[in-house]
Amino acid sequence: MNDDMTDRAVLVTGGSSGLGAAVVEAVGKAGGRAYVLDVKPPLDGTPWVECDLADTRAAERATETVAEQAGGLYGVVTAAGIDVPGRLADVPAETWERVVAVDLLATAAVVRAALPYLQRSHGSVVTVASTLGVKAVSDATAYCAAKFGVVGFTRALAAELAGTVNVTLLIPGGMRTAFFDGRDERYRPGADAVLNDPAHVAEAVLFALTQPAGCAVRELVVCAERESSYP
Repeated sequence: MNDDMTDRAVLVTGGSSGLGAAVVEAVGKAGGRAYVLDVKPPLDGTPWVECDLADTRAAERATETVAEQAGGLYGVVTAAGIDVPGRLADVPAETWERVVAVDLLATAAVVRAALPYLQRSHGSVVTVASTLGVKAVSDATAYCAAKFGVVGFTRALAAELAGTVNVTLLIPGGMRTAFFDGRDERYRPGADAVLNDPAHVAEAVLFALTQPAGCAVRELVVCAERESSYP
């Protein structure tokens, strides 16, 4: 592993919008080659494979397809994430479980499928949790369950892969993306909410991906300086 991204292939889940799209742009500016897994195509023509990440077996197959198309993988960034807030009794079971599948189970599925390629390149994984992966709030049982799970998964994975694949846990706060669109007003940031620019968070991802050989960034918390959900 080194700090040169030139021609390095990086797989980004959820890379067609939000933080994922910002990561794709940052990788490209650094000279790398981004590839996307998403249900919709990237707007900028980035190579992509259509995939509903709630289907974890499909996520594994799509990851392998991208890796073969790219001639290997240097990095994986699991930026895909969804949420449907509400009280446990009010969120339909299939909706609740889909949040956990996309946010947690797909993270593990994609990383699992990418491991042989990452081990060959001594590459990097950056998983995307949330400040709600370290701080629980009401009406977010699915999202908190998934993101707390990402935190535990990533910390265990870092111990498991030490010396072969670098693993970084990213804990971002709220960002100015479409993530909150379509929600009931009570679950949307207020007019006075301070949200971070996803491009700034993407720079932190790039920082983790470009550490020199022998150095790993294990965890990053990146949020607006007045983030209300951390610490």
